[in-house]
Amino acid sequence: MSRQQPEQQAPPVQRLRIRYAKRGRLRFTSHRDVSRAVERAVFRAEIPMAYSSGFHPHPRISYAGASPTGAASEAEYLELGLAERRDPEDVRRALDEALPDGLDVAAIVESPGGSLADLLVASSWLVEMRGADPASVGAAVASFLATESVPVERMTKKGLRTFDCRAAVAALEVTDVGGEPALSLVLRHTVPAVRPDDVLSGLAEVSGFTPPTAALLTRLAQGPLDETDASVGDPLR
Repeated sequence: MSRQQPEQQAPPVQRLRIRYAKRGRLRFTSHRDVSRAVERAVFRAEIPMAYSSGFHPHPRISYAGASPTGAASEAEYLELGLAERRDPEDVRRALDEALPDGLDVAAIVESPGGSLADLLVASSWLVEMRGADPASVGAAVASFLATESVPVERMTKKGLRTFDCRAAVAALEVTDVGGEPALSLVLRHTVPAVRPDDVLSGLAEVSGFTPPTAALLTRLAQGPLDETDASVGDPLR
């Protein structure tokens, strides 16, 4: 007996791009847990989702540029594929109310087409280093910027990888948050991806500096990169 073919689902009639924040204790939530929370919120908000075809249809939700576990973010992105057209502001309000505290919808626009992921070229980060000596941080940053290549190692799903974290840094400077030193960091999105903690490893490599406590990582922006001033633009505009 031949296996029954799965029902083919209709393509989305509307795609909505969403910027959301990951704040507070939810910085420690994995991307898998975030995606589950979004799926539950979409269901509770009664958003008319389009579904994938196949034997196990899933709502058409695509994510781009998710931050690592342990990092807060003001600039996470996803795209919803809808089976019926809806006013984006109505979807924003309903989804925001349905999401748990700490996952907050910041902006929503109708997709003009193309790939959202292709617009996410770089990220701007704030790296807070509470208890660190500002002079030591400044000296480490100066040494890092003066070095052409800074190889670091990190364990990945494919094993231990060595890569140049210096090449991914578009901008790096010392700033101040509440009287404590911090780094203002702009990272290009490279393959393999360079993360803020890789840059901290790079600082240790070139100068021996390590923060006295675990650094607090917050992504402030994610989008196209202006190489003239290392600013990160808004991919929803």
